[in-house]
Amino acid sequence: MPLSDAQKPLWDRIDTVLLDLDGTLLDLEFDNYFWREHVPAHYGASRELTLEEARAELVPKFRAKEGTLEWYCVEYWSRALDLDIVALKHAVRDRVAWLPGAKEFLKRVRGMGKRLVLVTNAHPEALRIKDERTGVTRYFDAVFSSHRFGAPKEDPAFWDGLHRVEPFDRERTMFVDDSAAVLRAAKRAGIKWIYAVRKEQSRDPWQEEEFAAVDSVARL
Repeated sequence: MPLSDAQKPLWDRIDTVLLDLDGTLLDLEFDNYFWREHVPAHYGASRELTLEEARAELVPKFRAKEGTLEWYCVEYWSRALDLDIVALKHAVRDRVAWLPGAKEFLKRVRGMGKRLVLVTNAHPEALRIKDERTGVTRYFDAVFSSHRFGAPKEDPAFWDGLHRVEPFDRERTMFVDDSAAVLRAAKRAGIKWIYAVRKEQSRDPWQEEEFAAVDSVARL
């Protein structure tokens, strides 16, 4: 469903564009495969478990950390699962890919002279792997991982920390993400122009009237 006229961004009133990475610019297929297939397979192999048995052990471990910085931390999961998470990510890095229209959107926004800032929960090592595959960071004026601030984007502390080093005008800033919890946090932080990227299958749904939503950043 396209944005209504009332929902469309007024670009002459926007100076800074804050963008999420995974699920907004890059395809979530990499992360979904990694955590649902690749990690369980290696976790199970190291413990003589079937894939289903491994998943049964891992699911509650994962759910217990959702919305926390540990959920996104490769060092935490390497310790908790006794696996080299960075090496495992390298092994399947060929699955990292742009979402349709995302790269072109970044070029258009840069052409309009807006400040582009990447704000991601991805651990710096995970971001490095994805950047090596896509070159995504070259399109941005600044790049921030939530690990720098010791709090995920779901936490008000992230937005306070970000604003201290990136003093954007909240009334003239756009933020785009695919997570309901993160979008709500950005809204509470006072960012005016907030847009959701829809996911086909989401465990993190929002009410349709909560945020203006697009199928792709290219629609903005």
